[in-house]
Amino acid sequence: MEERRAWIAMPDGVRLAARLWLPDRLPAPVVLEALPYRMDDLTSSYASEYERLCDEGGLAVCRLDIRGTGSSQGIALDEYTPQEHADICEVITWLAAQEWSNGRVGMFGTSWSGFNSIQVACLRPPALGAIVPIYATDDRYTDDVHYMGGALRAIDLVDWVTYMIACNALPPVPALAGDGWRDEWRRRIDETPPWVLRWLEEQTDGPYWRHGSLRPGYERITAATMIVGGWADGYRNATLRAFEALRCPKRLVLGPWSHMSTATSLPGPHIDLVPELCRWFGRWLRDDANGIDEEPPIAVFARRSTRPAPDLAEVRGEWRAEPTWPPERLRTATLSAPGEAVDTIAVRGDVGVTAWNSCAGKLPWGQPGDQRRDDALSLVYEWDPLDAELEVLGYPRLRLRLTAETPVATLAARLCDVFPDGTSALVSRGTLNLAHRTSHTDPVPLAPGTPVDIELELEATSWLFEPGHRIRLAIAGADWPNTWPPPAGGELLVERASVALTLPILAGPSPSPPPSLAAPPARDDADEAGDGEQPPIVWRVEDDVLGRKTRAVTAYGSRYDAPFGARVEEDYEGEVGVSIVDPAHAFAIGVARYRVVWPEADVSADARLEVRSDEERYEVAVVLVVEERGEAADGLGRLERRWKRTIPRHLA
Repeated sequence: MEERRAWIAMPDGVRLAARLWLPDRLPAPVVLEALPYRMDDLTSSYASEYERLCDEGGLAVCRLDIRGTGSSQGIALDEYTPQEHADICEVITWLAAQEWSNGRVGMFGTSWSGFNSIQVACLRPPALGAIVPIYATDDRYTDDVHYMGGALRAIDLVDWVTYMIACNALPPVPALAGDGWRDEWRRRIDETPPWVLRWLEEQTDGPYWRHGSLRPGYERITAATMIVGGWADGYRNATLRAFEALRCPKRLVLGPWSHMSTATSLPGPHIDLVPELCRWFGRWLRDDANGIDEEPPIAVFARRSTRPAPDLAEVRGEWRAEPTWPPERLRTATLSAPGEAVDTIAVRGDVGVTAWNSCAGKLPWGQPGDQRRDDALSLVYEWDPLDAELEVLGYPRLRLRLTAETPVATLAARLCDVFPDGTSALVSRGTLNLAHRTSHTDPVPLAPGTPVDIELELEATSWLFEPGHRIRLAIAGADWPNTWPPPAGGELLVERASVALTLPILAGPSPSPPPSLAAPPARDDADEAGDGEQPPIVWRVEDDVLGRKTRAVTAYGSRYDAPFGARVEEDYEGEVGVSIVDPAHAFAIGVARYRVVWPEADVSADARLEVRSDEERYEVAVVLVVEERGEAADGLGRLERRWKRTIPRHLA
């Protein structure tokens, strides 16, 4: 294996930084991962996977810092821009033309690089033959970190949304960029906007969110596509629907995982994904007769009733193979609420804390706990204990008729598995801004006092309810801190006779297990960047009894060494809060701090994002402080940028 570095020139003269791993046997297929997360420091640990793909799969691997990030030139104006896609198409053309390439290129990656794998595949660059999107979505509006069911995501504001402001303000690596690195850094500081301002302005679906969304135009992808998803990951919804709609060669691996590596995720059980990547790319970029296209196309982990824990190590269940989606043995069963009464939901701003957020990852972004606290604050319907196992796979749906007191309200539903001792485990959830009940593009306010029929699709799930357990439906008027609370309290009135919960049920014998998925290799925890030194992790939910407020507090970080003699420090803090009695008044405060110390320079970037709301508006403030310490700072010193916006709530 040989490692190289390359500068790839774009038509406008901007140079993008790339690292290459070339196998001994050439020419070879090339696989590309394109990310903004700084390949030479913040994510330098990813190199171990690239080395394995090269050594074990005989693949040439390219890691790219996208425009305006890491050591690449230019400005990063937003996520998934047309410029990013055009750049990647140019890079694919360049990779295919190299003498060590066989002319066939694939794309892969987790989250961002899964997104742009899908997005670039829609453009069909001639050399792109296969992609593997891992934890990615087909719909940027309904299933990303910005909005859920037409409601603004809340706790996401204090994490990734905040830390990208600071991350984008770090300089290129001085040893790579050369003498002009400070000039490039200053341009980056002066010209890179906080992306969150645009996201908060784009509160409804439309051209902005359709750009980069595969749904509904699935026919645009012709490259062979292997989707990797996780039941605890925030992008689970895209997996089944995208697999069903795609018309290219396709495969789906859907495990128990959160937004973490399949080899280390909380929860497990774990697999080694590298052999699956090697087989997929070998088949579609080198014509290997390895049989992967002859196996059942779906490998899914069927989850079994498991007691909840925020740091759950492993969920019970087993792997299954499915030949099609939907499976021929899929049926539906509808559970109805008995009686003719009208039930009342008192809207509180703080219901949802036991479900935390809908995308688990590394702590403090953990998994749902026992739901009984939120169940007690919700309208609950529950059915008799089960006499036999009941397996659910797919998208549960809830239909009901309700009456609201306000023109904008939220409906939040949770499907739970209640153990004989009363423990309540979250199986699936769904949230809907009721002004979006017919359209995410053109929301319509509710008519206060007028009944309206609502249909809510819950998130994709797999769960096997065991005998003696009960199915519980819990309905509330908020899903906080996962989403921003509604602009008013009051009550929701639910006509009990209208409540219908439809479950996707697997009936009949289960298919055989899928071909064996490899166990992950032995690993030293200290090998992963960010695990070198770790400050205490904070995850607290606090009640202000007299102030009638609830807040959640997070903090985490890491210290580690990186290439080019760098020492990296990362620190993240977050706080979200809401009034229990007046949910319109809520806030989110996120702080992200990066410090990178190279032999040539000692630099830092600190970002603070604050969002506060009342009934009519969001007040947004962003502060970015960038500093170079030491005698070599050449006058750059300390720079500060501030942004303030008042953004109206558009039926939100």
